Formats: sequence, C-alpha cells, structure tokens
Amino acid sequence: MNDRLPDDIAIAALTLAVRAPSAGNTQPWRFGVSERGLRLYLDGSRVRSGIDPSGRESVLSCGAVLHHLCIALAALGWLGVVQRLPDPRNPDHLASIGLMRHRPTMTDVALNAAITHRRSDHRPFGSGPVPPGYFGLVSERAAAAGAKVRQATDEPRERLAELMRAPLPAVRTPDLLAPTSVPEIFVALRPVELDCADLLVLGTDSDERESWLRAGEAASAVLLTATNIGLATCLRSWPFTARELRAAIRRRVLDGAAHPQAVVRIGSAPVGPALPLPGRRPLQDILVPIGADAHDADC
Repeated sequence: MNDRLPDDIAIAALTLAVRAPSAGNTQPWRFGVSERGLRLYLDGSRVRSGIDPSGRESVLSCGAVLHHLCIALAALGWLGVVQRLPDPRNPDHLASIGLMRHRPTMTDVALNAAITHRRSDHRPFGSGPVPPGYFGLVSERAAAAGAKVRQATDEPRERLAELMRAPLPAVRTPDLLAPTSVPEIFVALRPVELDCADLLVLGTDSDERESWLRAGEAASAVLLTATNIGLATCLRSWPFTARELRAAIRRRVLDGAAHPQAVVRIGSAPVGPALPLPGRRPLQDILVPIGADAHDADC
C-alpha cells in the first residue's frame, strides 16, 4: 500500500499541516516520518493539565492537524490512509498515515489553499450575506470525518449563549509558546459573543479518545470548507472542559443525541485589517525519530 514519500513532499505537507488551530495555540503534536508513511503523536508536555485534565482538547487539536495533513498530502499528489490509535500500548500514538499516489481533485486543491487563508477570528462577525446551502456542505464534510453538526438557532442558540456565559473559574497555565523564563499567566475563559455569527456545535456519538480525534478532523473540515467559500471562522473547544457545562449543552442544545466537542463560529468577516498569522513551532521541534518508541506499530 505504501509508496515512498519524497522528503520535500513530507516537509511541504507538514509545513501546511501545522497551520491547524489548537487549543490556546499549544500545538500539542509531534510527527514521525519514514519512507513508508507518517505518524502523529500527542505531545503530553504541551497538554494544559489545569484546563484539560483528560487531554480531550489536545487530542481534538491533533485531529485538526491530522485532517490538515491529509488535505495537504492530497493536494500534493498523495492519499493519506489513516489508521487511528494503532497501538493500544501507546495511547499517545494517535495515528499512522500510510501513503498512496493520488491525482488531486478540485476539492483537494481548494481546501489546501484554504489552509493558508484561514484565521481564528475572535472579533464579532458582520451581518453580511452567508452563502445559502453552506450548512449542508459543512455538515456533509463533518459527517465524513465522523462528527455531527447542529446549527444553534433561535432557542437552542439562546440556550448555548446562556450556558457559555456561565461563570467559569480562571485557571493558571504556563504560556507554552513563550520562553521558559516567562511566568505563568492567567487564562480567563471568555463567553461566546452574541454577534451575527452562526454557532455550529460539533458532537460525536461516543466520548472517548478516537471520538475526540475524529471531532478535530471534522472541525478542520468545517473550518477549511467555510474559509474556502469566503467566510470567517473561529473554533472554540474550551467551554467543554467543564464536565457540567458539557452535560448541559448535550441535554439542552443537542437534545441528548450527541456528546458536544466544540463550537465553530462562522459568518461574514468583520471589516478591518487582515489578521496576522499566529506563531508556529519550527518543524525540527515537532519531529521525532520513528524508532524512538519501542511500542510503535508499523505505519
């Protein structure tokens, strides 16, 4: 199944993949690269244990980088064949990606272009027109990745806004992107703005590690699809680190039909200057030798 991946293709794909969003810009991922494929690992040193004790947010972030990687590979002529959680002895080995040569589709090329245009836009969104039918497209692509999407409108939207305005304690967490000499900072959990954005709740049938990974893949699919059609986006998974809040959103917004994993804000981009690219870790900091973990299964 696996064709040999040229080094320049691996570097190009990973450079695009790490543009994926992550909770608090923690970028909690590492990669192993071999001629036969790639491996995705959770970097436990970058999990914000004070906010994310189960690691759910971080695994979801890794799902987003996994989907970005597969999109980049596809646009570069390689099909990523994903095996999720391939090694029961090593739960931090989240995925092995085998490779086959592939003819890029128009969708591959379009979503790949969206990677470099996407930004996490936390500003209130404008009231400009949203293309009709976009929700059906993002729902279809999220479902292909293994998640459900519920558009919170009218009463469900009011419920969601009410729940996410509920007071949550500020937590202390290290600034993982700053030099180690910088002291810890307080991170306040902010509510969703009541602006003109559509609020899409991503949910999964189950609530375990693979579901979190797939939710991240689905979030990436939604974000890139919306970006490709000219919409502004913002992914928020932090409200769901509070168990009581997740249970309330599941009951009051999703009618008990799915486990909530994240909220995506989508809408017309606000007027203003283009948002800058957020910082990313150098590739050499996220690559690990493929044989570093004796428990690893083959790609």
